[in-house]
Amino acid sequence: MSSSKVGLIFQREYLTRVKKRSFILTTVLTPLAMLLFFVVIGFIMAYESQEEKEIAVLDQAGILEGRGLPSSADGYLHYMIRKGDVEALKEDVRSGKYDGLLVIPEIRNLKDRKQTLYYIGEKQLSIDVSTNIERTLADVIRDYKIDAFGFNKDSLDYLRTSVTLDPQPLEEDDEDVSSAASFIAAGIGGAMGFLMYMVVFIYGMMVMRSVMEEKVSRIVEVMISSVRPFDLMMGKVLGVGAVGLTQLAIWAILIPAVYMIAGLAFGLTGAEMGGGMNSAEMAAAGIDPDDIQGKVSMIMNELSAQNWLLIVPLFLFYFIVGYVLYASLFAAVGSAMSDDLNESQALTLPISIPVIIAFYIMFVTVRSPESSLAVWSSIFPLFSPIVMPSRIAFEPPVWQILLSVVLTSACALFFVWLAGRIYRVGILMYGKKASFKELGKWLFYKD
Repeated sequence: MSSSKVGLIFQREYLTRVKKRSFILTTVLTPLAMLLFFVVIGFIMAYESQEEKEIAVLDQAGILEGRGLPSSADGYLHYMIRKGDVEALKEDVRSGKYDGLLVIPEIRNLKDRKQTLYYIGEKQLSIDVSTNIERTLADVIRDYKIDAFGFNKDSLDYLRTSVTLDPQPLEEDDEDVSSAASFIAAGIGGAMGFLMYMVVFIYGMMVMRSVMEEKVSRIVEVMISSVRPFDLMMGKVLGVGAVGLTQLAIWAILIPAVYMIAGLAFGLTGAEMGGGMNSAEMAAAGIDPDDIQGKVSMIMNELSAQNWLLIVPLFLFYFIVGYVLYASLFAAVGSAMSDDLNESQALTLPISIPVIIAFYIMFVTVRSPESSLAVWSSIFPLFSPIVMPSRIAFEPPVWQILLSVVLTSACALFFVWLAGRIYRVGILMYGKKASFKELGKWLFYKD
């Protein structure tokens, strides 16, 4: 392989793409879109969209006597207990005096565990309002039954126990095994696995289209006169891959800036975003873990606590090796195309199937990273570029990482050689439809 000629092809492919307006806009706008996403999500979570409602309550069962009915905790539902008949109260709803009428029918059997209430109104209730009413009345009916059976309410309340699972490491210096850490690791793993899936398809297809266009336009005939087919293929594969790495490098600079801006937008200080704050320190700083600021602070703490010195290098490795593995195959398929571009669907199917399977395995992996399916899929070379990045944040055993790295590297070298054998014949083959049998013959043609 002539390094100088590969370098020229690499430079051409790289500069042609990074100078495009679409590349610049996508690279710059993606982190800004992430910032907008965080802001919008924060606004949605903080915004109370419910309008206040006054609901008349007709208590035919008599369960509210001496109890009343509290307003909703967030204050948008107000209950007005009224007497009279249903028709008169319906008229009040029609006139706009009340937003709706809630009828509590008589309870005929205290042992009945189901009770149907009736809501009458001009507008349909939202799911939140309906759930709020059901929950409130369920508590009131429970209190009524407790009194009717002669039980002690305080004693029964002691039976309600809130259980929280707090996983602890076996040794004090072991890694964090909390549910929050698992949640963040799953998020990081899912994001990296999805990114690898997109890289394989977007940039792999980009290589294939470039090869197809040059072959159909016959430009490649001129290029082959001065450069070997394998050098041309590798120059394209590496050039387009460098475009992806450039995009990642720019994002590596812009995304931390977005991270800081998002934290400031939620009122967090540098210490809160820097990681390492436990629940006691958050409480001392006046951060409630149950409100939005507390949740954002917890997420940023867990993100900062991740082993990025392991995650980033391994992700870059799988990005490069996984891309080269599949992009070389896409280049080979592109070289085998005739003037009929519809052939690409049949020839790319065997390449696409492992990628799609690995993508779906990734969803299982982030939920159960130590399952047999996740472990062996992350080692299998055709799946590992997508599955192993989704496990990295969970810090799998070293032997699994090393085995995956060795097998994936060997597989990538094999497929580059295989693709080169197909490419050297297919790039100058016209007027003949390439079948898989034909591609197999090309592997054994002499140079």
